This record gives sequence, C-alpha cells and structure tokens, in this order.
Amino acid sequence: MRVMLAAMALVLAAALPARADISASEEARLKEASEVLTALRATPDKAIPQDVWDKAACVAVIPSVKKAAFVFGGEYGKGVVSCRTANAWSAPVFLELEKGSWGFQIGAEQIDLVLLVMNKSGMDKLLQNKVALGADLSIAAGPVGRTARGETDAQMKAEILSYSRAQGLFAGIDLTGGVLRPDKGANRNAYTESADARQILSGSGPATVPAAARSFMSTLARESAATTGIK
Repeated sequence: MRVMLAAMALVLAAALPARADISASEEARLKEASEVLTALRATPDKAIPQDVWDKAACVAVIPSVKKAAFVFGGEYGKGVVSCRTANAWSAPVFLELEKGSWGFQIGAEQIDLVLLVMNKSGMDKLLQNKVALGADLSIAAGPVGRTARGETDAQMKAEILSYSRAQGLFAGIDLTGGVLRPDKGANRNAYTESADARQILSGSGPATVPAAARSFMSTLARESAATTGIK
C-alpha cells in the first residue's frame, strides 16, 4: 500500500506545473522598478510628458543597468514589463537587455532605463522571443518635460520611446542595437515552467500577479493615467 501511495504521489507531482519561488534578486528587481516609476512621475517638469505616458501600450523598467566589461564593454541589465489590458495592467514579465556600449552619462556608473511601447505593433513585436531595438523594433529617445511632445519625425514613428535616469535626472537615450528578450528563468520562478510571455502581457493567460510584484503593480496603477486600453 505504501509503495502504491508513493507511486501515486510521484505521478501527481509530475502532472503539476513546475514552479519555484521568486529569488531575492528578482524581488529586488521588482522593488527597484517600482522606485524608478515613482521617481519618474515625481518630477513632471523633468520627466516623461503626461500625454506620452498616457499613450503607452506597455511600460518596461530596467533598473541599475551597469557597464559589463565581460560583454566587450557593453551594457547589461534585467527588468520587468507590463502592458495595458482591457481593464488594467497585465501581470509583469521579466526581461533582459543586452547592448553594445552606448556610453553612459558623464560620471554615471549605472543608469535606470524606462521603455515606453507606444502602439500595438510595438507590443506584438515585443512579445517575440527576442527583438533587436532599431531593427525589429523602431526606437527613439523620448521627449522630456511637462510641455514636451513627441513632435520629431523619429519620435512620432517610433514603436518604443526610451528614457534613462542617472544621478536623479531623466533624459532621452538612443538604445539602437540593443537586444530585448524574456528572462525565462525568472518567469519560470514567478509563474510556471510553461509560462508564456505573450499570454501574460496580453492578459489572455491564467497568470496571477506574484505576491512579490504587487508593489510594482500598485505603483504602476497609481502613477498611470486613468486611461486604459492600447492606443
């Protein structure tokens, strides 16, 4: 009988989706992303214009991007992204950014990045397994300031507007040549072995916001305009 019960337990365990707990570093990533969003919206005269923020289909935050000498002098960072759904923001997906050196702001050892995906076309491409910024996804440095507007041709056509923050100041930044991809290990920890980034971000999957991500989601909802849906 004991052998039979043990065998049944093994079968049931194998049938359940594999899931691990979010690591301390992943919790820290969510916390830092929340702090970047709060800082982003705290200084409207020197940050992302409200009309640009309101139009964003998705918001990606990549805190503490560092120079990575082991990647031939390039930069490397990990962050999270959430997209607008019919009623709210989607559960977050963890992602990674790799980039050949674009040059940090003078005196900065690390920067925070915020990427606004501005339309459904950009969102669809973002949901691919791996995208090259500037090639697969058009990208431009975003306008900064309360009254600034994305009036340049590059900004009006860009699928992503990019921002950096160093030493408390936000500025547009050119990330052409960077590569974005889902952080599969972190997403497995947060959800299941079969976690699908496309379903999570589109709101079509059964994903539940992990407890560790609730602060980030609350900050995103609080700092966002009341508008919903993809523009």
